Amino acid sequence: MILRFVATVGALAIAAQFAAAEPTIFLARHAEKAEAAADPKNPELSAAGRARAESLARMLKDAGAVAIFATEFTRTQQTAEEVRRATGAAITIVPAKETAALLEKLKAVQGNAVVIGHSNTLPEILKALGVEKPVTIADDEYDNLFIWNRNSPRDVVRLRH
Repeated sequence: MILRFVATVGALAIAAQFAAAEPTIFLARHAEKAEAAADPKNPELSAAGRARAESLARMLKDAGAVAIFATEFTRTQQTAEEVRRATGAAITIVPAKETAALLEKLKAVQGNAVVIGHSNTLPEILKALGVEKPVTIADDEYDNLFIWNRNSPRDVVRLRH
């Protein structure tokens, strides 16, 4: 009886450690935008972009995301929508120029989050999160996926999708 109690308490302690683990933030640039858009300052995704957004969503389906953040632009929202369909997490719109507001919202998230941004905003966000190595994203790169964890804020994992 005592052995069962000790085992149960031990299992609960281990579960509590995992539950208290620091959240991970997945950051991706929006997928490819349509070149011949009706509104060139706010284009939608191209066919290739929709396919890439679906691929990203499949990758993040089981990532445990509880929140998704996108900018006010159509291309980030369309990319985020695919992730929302796969994860069920709600999308919050934060204007691209409001990095400080985004960081405050990320701090409040209880769990993993996804940020869909731009080639110029993601490096700024990563720097603000504490990543020491400068990140650059070329204008023609749409396949970056960054993985950041609060347990090691100076480091970021960069993948291609």
